[in-house]
Amino acid sequence: MEELSRREIALLKATAANRVDLTRSTEPDVRVDGLPFCDPTTARALVHAGFIEAATPVAPGHRAPARLTAAGVAVLGLDVVAAA
Repeated sequence: MEELSRREIALLKATAANRVDLTRSTEPDVRVDGLPFCDPTTARALVHAGFIEAATPVAPGHRAPARLTAAGVAVLGLDVVAAA
């Protein structure tokens, strides 16, 4: 990915704040505060780029809390402990 947009940064910050969940699927559905994220294409791109992942294992099609990966933490410049 190239430079991240404000929307991408906002989704990463929401993920760091434990406000995001996603479905386990090839094209995950992402929600913030229980509502569908306004830009599913961007959300899926962040997942596919390896910045966001499911925090717990779930069956395909089921929802899991989302967390930042090490790459997501790095792109935000967060302390690893703060993102956990």
